[in-house]
Amino acid sequence: MSDDAGYRRQFLKGAATALASAMLAPRALAFAPDVADPPPSATVAGAAPASREQPVYRMQGFPLNQVRLLDGEFATAAAANLQYLRSLPVDRLAHSFRVQAGIASHAAPLGGWEKPDCELRGHFSGGHYLSAVALAWASHGDRTLKERGDQLVAALAACQQANGYLSAFPENFFDRLSRGQKVWAPFYTIHKIQAGMLDMYLHAGNQQALQVATGIGNWVVRWLNGFSDDEIAHILKVEYGGLNESMYELYAVTGNDRYLDAAHRFDQASLFVPLAAHRDELQGLHSNTQVPKIIGAARRYELTGEPRHRRIAEFFWETVTRNRTYATGGSSNDEFWKTGPGDLKGQLGLYSAECCVAYNLLKLTDHVYRWSGDPRAFDYYERTLYNARLGTQDDDGMKLYYYSLRPGGAKVFNTPTDSFWCCTGTGAEEFARFNGSIYFRDGQDLYVNLFIPSELEWPQQKLTLRQETAFPREPRTRLSLKLGAPARFALNLRVPEWIGPDARVRLNGEALDVFASPGSYLTLQREWHDGDRIELELPMRLRSVALPGDDSLRAMLYGPLVLAARLGSHGLTHAMQYTGMWATPDPEPKPEPAPRIASDKPDDTGWMRIVSKDELRFEATTRQGTVAVAPLNRIQGERYAVYWQNASDASDSS
Repeated sequence: MSDDAGYRRQFLKGAATALASAMLAPRALAFAPDVADPPPSATVAGAAPASREQPVYRMQGFPLNQVRLLDGEFATAAAANLQYLRSLPVDRLAHSFRVQAGIASHAAPLGGWEKPDCELRGHFSGGHYLSAVALAWASHGDRTLKERGDQLVAALAACQQANGYLSAFPENFFDRLSRGQKVWAPFYTIHKIQAGMLDMYLHAGNQQALQVATGIGNWVVRWLNGFSDDEIAHILKVEYGGLNESMYELYAVTGNDRYLDAAHRFDQASLFVPLAAHRDELQGLHSNTQVPKIIGAARRYELTGEPRHRRIAEFFWETVTRNRTYATGGSSNDEFWKTGPGDLKGQLGLYSAECCVAYNLLKLTDHVYRWSGDPRAFDYYERTLYNARLGTQDDDGMKLYYYSLRPGGAKVFNTPTDSFWCCTGTGAEEFARFNGSIYFRDGQDLYVNLFIPSELEWPQQKLTLRQETAFPREPRTRLSLKLGAPARFALNLRVPEWIGPDARVRLNGEALDVFASPGSYLTLQREWHDGDRIELELPMRLRSVALPGDDSLRAMLYGPLVLAARLGSHGLTHAMQYTGMWATPDPEPKPEPAPRIASDKPDDTGWMRIVSKDELRFEATTRQGTVAVAPLNRIQGERYAVYWQNASDASDSS
């Protein structure tokens, strides 16, 4: 993340890479409470943030504490993330804030982007970390992390200035910003801190955190008052995260119009105007810098009902997810959109698919879905969740920055205390709330959107829904209902766009003579009874998709899973897989050609063989021989290739 390429290149040796940004939504709708029912944490804290929501939603989510993950790959990944969060001491997280405030601290400083001389210090320690532990409490009931969050809120509150300013860097950074001098995105970090405090209030009931977030909001309001709209437009050229969204959230909680007005000033006209007119003018822009701003536009629509901002968010989502994403659902190359819509030729880089972009696109997808209930939004959500998020963490909770798509690339993770990239923070949040988007409701009707082992408690309906599955290692999911009394409602099961032939549904062991088309819902409307069981068959098939703008390169998918060639670990060292300050392997691997398949027909899938469905093992026949293949999200510690070269193409287009 950065404001221009020149400022980046003084840090990144030989890589045309911008440092990534991350947007942190304090009440992102992936885990928002029902509009009509404020979350328990807000009730404890004495506020009702839902009261300012406009009637724009069709779909409602469930509070995080009503959905529990059961044993499976998502629960395992969540547990590794929580263990990493527990490993970070509060005193080390608070160190730079205390030093800045003139409070004695004897803790060892953190490294990487949290180093005492890094201009982005505080973004993780005072922001992402608080959001992650708040979500861990709401999702998993992790009391240890809630206590750590409460302790950190108190420590940072003691560092807050009388004027509301709170950061680990001096306030004069904003003088540099207003003068047009080089500075590394100070409002970006302020956004993370404010969002973290709001999450601690909304999800963990910490009243002091709301007071801190309000103080930050008051400081922002006063700072903005000194500048004209033209001056603000110039200031907004430097990345500011999703400060519009967090200020909208502060308005949602407090009802104070001054925060609403301040949020408007961060709605960047140079980005919003063409999007409102349905024009994709994103080429040349730093990718993840833009997505948080659009989440802010979505939040503005939800709080004001202004249709223009729904148009902005929906068109941005449509053009990016359809025209600017890889087969994985990820987007960006060297953190930028370097080409026009629908053209990703030449964009399979070592630093492609920044993880923060996928994280924020999932959050935006959740907003867009709630307005319409269109199941196709969850086709994208599922694809990105499995292929651009789930495989971005190792067994110890370390995260990726980039999800490299250059043939021969390997995954490069952070280190425990010497990295703290933006994607370290967004990953810590993501892996704390995997339970957030599995189930939705429309009135009394229930929707199942993801096939993840989990249990939903819906006390208003006296319903417990338990979903048991080993998906995607098995092509089915099983649902069982526990009801206090018989109830009539519609149970809507998402039928994915990737589904193969012979899909069917069974009710209490009997096959039903009904189904639905791919990319829609199968609706079962009846009076349900305690003990009812549903089994949904989800047959998966192989299919290939071309790289947008380059039909010579294709990715292979099995159901929702992107498959990758396993190219071995020869020459890979620890330093090439785990890095500190910068997410660049040392040394960088040399480019390799994409594997060339042994088929002249682009749509042919015969060159890929399923070796074991249960173990998700595959084998590809290439011009160089057979190659072992596995789901991309399961590959670690070896090189891989996602895109394959058509045999009929003489040149390497990767």
